[in-house]
Amino acid sequence: MPDWLIILIKSAILLLVVVTTFAYAMLAERKVLGWMQLRPGPNRVGPWGLMQPAADAAKLILKEDLTPRTADPLIYRLAPFISLLTAFSVYAVIPFGASNAGVWAIGTPNAGILFLLAITSIGVYGITLGGWASGSKYPLLGSVRATAQMISYELGMSLSFIGVLLLAGTTSLDGIVSAQEKWWFIIPQFVGFIVYIITAVAETNRVPFDLVEAETELVAGFHTEYSGLRFGLFFIAEYVNMLTVSCIASLLFLGGWNAPFGILPMVPGVVWFILKVAFFMFFYMWLRATLPRFRYDRLMAFGWKVLLPLATLNLVVTAIIVAFLGH
Repeated sequence: MPDWLIILIKSAILLLVVVTTFAYAMLAERKVLGWMQLRPGPNRVGPWGLMQPAADAAKLILKEDLTPRTADPLIYRLAPFISLLTAFSVYAVIPFGASNAGVWAIGTPNAGILFLLAITSIGVYGITLGGWASGSKYPLLGSVRATAQMISYELGMSLSFIGVLLLAGTTSLDGIVSAQEKWWFIIPQFVGFIVYIITAVAETNRVPFDLVEAETELVAGFHTEYSGLRFGLFFIAEYVNMLTVSCIASLLFLGGWNAPFGILPMVPGVVWFILKVAFFMFFYMWLRATLPRFRYDRLMAFGWKVLLPLATLNLVVTAIIVAFLGH
């Protein structure tokens, strides 16, 4: 079988898995929020509400798709697809497990972490162009907020990565996981882990950092003028990005598919990886049910005056230790 066909089959399977995971992650969030707020959550469509994602998809597909008169028609239509494309592209290099046959991934480039940073930084264009092309002041303000927020928190996130790269001595994702066979990097890089978690929530525009969608002052932010399937594409991209940052956190700080402390070695590595990703997804849901939204000036001050200096200090200390002690 030719290599291109194998890659195509792998991509199709992975795309199906990610889309299905997104659908039921959304349902799980609504169930968890209901449980935390003492209400049942979705329970009408199918047994235990399990068909709710299918009902939501049908509603969005059949809903009227409107384009404002003042919108730039081409960019207005392209923006959701830009967000979706960048959200799915990162899975080309994310490894999910390892076996005797090799790493479970579509591709394993030596600079995998650099590819992730490059692709995720492009994701802001979908939100920015969507808000600008709508031809309305509230989406425009939401898109400007998104640009400033993502640039600000991307710096802290990138610096939190570098400490891990110094310890692992490689930019390959499977190499980083292999370097954590004895102990996970969350132990020496706990400060970097905390910085990463906070910046990851901000990068995905989730509570308490969802200022780009603030309904109290911006109606709904960058997607105010969107409806129908295009409205849904933005939220698919948001949930897929949540899965992405959860995967990255598991790979960089929690040993990827390595079992904790070597216990239960008979459990497949991919199971451990899924459990770790599920933990981070639950953490996202917990934050949404618990914390109020930041004020915008405090959001920016926190990113520039707290997280960026803290990530820089962590990087400097890590570099000094690695220089004297080695990897």
